[in-house]
Amino acid sequence: MEVILLDDIETLGLRGEVVNVARGYARNFLLPRRLAEPATAAKVAELRKRDEQRARHEARSSDQAQQIADVLSKTVLRFEVKAGPTGSLFGSVTPTNIADELWRTKKIRVDRRKIGIDTIKRIGRFEVPIELFQDVQATVNTQVVPEGGELPSDEELAAMEARERGEPEVQPTGEPAEPMLDEARPAQEPEPAEEAGEATATAAPEAMAEAEVEQPEETEETEPPGETEQPVAEATTENA
Repeated sequence: MEVILLDDIETLGLRGEVVNVARGYARNFLLPRRLAEPATAAKVAELRKRDEQRARHEARSSDQAQQIADVLSKTVLRFEVKAGPTGSLFGSVTPTNIADELWRTKKIRVDRRKIGIDTIKRIGRFEVPIELFQDVQATVNTQVVPEGGELPSDEELAAMEARERGEPEVQPTGEPAEPMLDEARPAQEPEPAEEAGEATATAAPEAMAEAEVEQPEETEETEPPGETEQPVAEATTENA
């Protein structure tokens, strides 16, 4: 089924292009979301007429293209788009958006298919190459800014992108790193075997000395039960 794209779709094409897609994909996804419309004969003829009118405003010679390139080199495009805390856009900036903005602000018409950049999905500063004519190319500085805010510095943008990817943040240049906490300090390495042996040898005499000091006094020996002296009465009888 042939449809005319009403918006840039990364996997299909740019706005205004006629593409052939599966009938179910068109009826269940593209048409209900107003991303495309059926490519009727009348719509296709209107589209071609519009393209011809736009082509009249494009560069027709190398000299004219060079003049346009000089203007674009001094141009800075600015798009304000809703973005998340890590800089990801709730949407995107497409080549068609760039071409439309150039026409709106500078009245310069460029072919969207000759804008050499993919869909922009993050805030930041971008250099967008545009082919104006054979061997004539221009670069347009483009800023994608969070809606209602300002564009962070390049270092902050890099940190936001790293945070989104789950990578550790890089310390900005010139700022000292935070001191390591006690809990995070590495455990001390064990002493070498020789030092441990010396410590054991030194402790042994001290332990022996302590044992001698604490040794209890010896008690007097007692005779066994069978060797006790006879009673005095028996000795008197024998003498008699």
